[in-house]
Amino acid sequence: MTTNQKELIMVVNEDRFFLSHRKEIALSAQKAGWNVKIVCKNTGQKNEVEDLGLQMIELPINPTGTNIVQELRTFSFLYRLYRQHPGAIVHHVGLKSMLWGLLAARLAKIRGTVNAVSGLGVMFSGTEPSPLAKAILALLRFALSKQNAKVIFQNHEDQQLFVRKHIIHPSQAVFIKGSGVDLNQFPCTPQPEGPMVNILFTARMVKEKGVLVLAAAAEQLRRDYEGKAQFWLCGGLSSNPKALKQAELQQLCDNKYIKWLGFRKDVKALLMQSHIMAFPSYYREGVPKSLIEACAIGRPIVTTDSIGCRDTVDNGKNGFLVPVKDSKTLAAKLKLLIDNKELRETMGRNSRQKAEQQFSIDKVVEKHLETYDSLLT
Repeated sequence: MTTNQKELIMVVNEDRFFLSHRKEIALSAQKAGWNVKIVCKNTGQKNEVEDLGLQMIELPINPTGTNIVQELRTFSFLYRLYRQHPGAIVHHVGLKSMLWGLLAARLAKIRGTVNAVSGLGVMFSGTEPSPLAKAILALLRFALSKQNAKVIFQNHEDQQLFVRKHIIHPSQAVFIKGSGVDLNQFPCTPQPEGPMVNILFTARMVKEKGVLVLAAAAEQLRRDYEGKAQFWLCGGLSSNPKALKQAELQQLCDNKYIKWLGFRKDVKALLMQSHIMAFPSYYREGVPKSLIEACAIGRPIVTTDSIGCRDTVDNGKNGFLVPVKDSKTLAAKLKLLIDNKELRETMGRNSRQKAEQQFSIDKVVEKHLETYDSLLT
């Protein structure tokens, strides 16, 4: 196999998600001799992708839309692209990219596909998939059949769902726990000095991410901790139908005790300035990148005992797991950490140890490159 025959097309919903979650994989693949193309929606960061020395092709996609004309446009675009590159290995990231990309790949007879299930989201958050979710699974079952394909899972619950529903054969599954973190870029840092304790939440401002649950917990603690603690909500607005509107967030936050910081590129700096990571999501996560990064920086985590989130916390060791939508228990666990600096420091050290053992980007990259190569034979 000559170098110029190793062609990798990575399809991601948006450029900003690629930069935050898949950049290191693409750069390592390029270094290993792959000709890499990034296909994603341009949200204004195309130059940042191209500055890395990567080619970016703009993808017509509405990541949260359901308009059939727009969806068919996405499918048609991918089909035409794949027809031009039949010898490529295509890496689809996320459910929508997988759905249309796999159908296009089957019709175009693409050489092989890698498909990353990076969280199944709101539709799959119940005990059983919704009717729409079942339809999506049926389409994926058809699209994945008779293909040279691997499916990457970040948590075992998603993997078990796909096997149980006969979407994949067990031999097609690859387990990679999260998107990884560069342990050198996110070094373990001590708890900030000073009287104020900062509790950080980072995610898109979607209700299922637990924004309202965290705000309710903060209000329960306000009387005792206003002036002693701050809650930072870091994340941009979303086109998700269940996203909070700007007016709702402004009403929720007083910008003193509870602050909405909006979309930020300096999340690492915010982590270093924080004392606790709080993430009460009941969205069906993969393994949240924000929690992996919090582990690396060395912060105690309070999150939910739910799919994806629980993979980042050993309960009572590097943080606490709380029931979903339970602001009272969330407040109680946050109170323990606010009051006890020594506990925060001990749990923070344990978080860093967990990151070193389980979340190193080097291990994630190595497993991806092995998966790409396995489809060339």
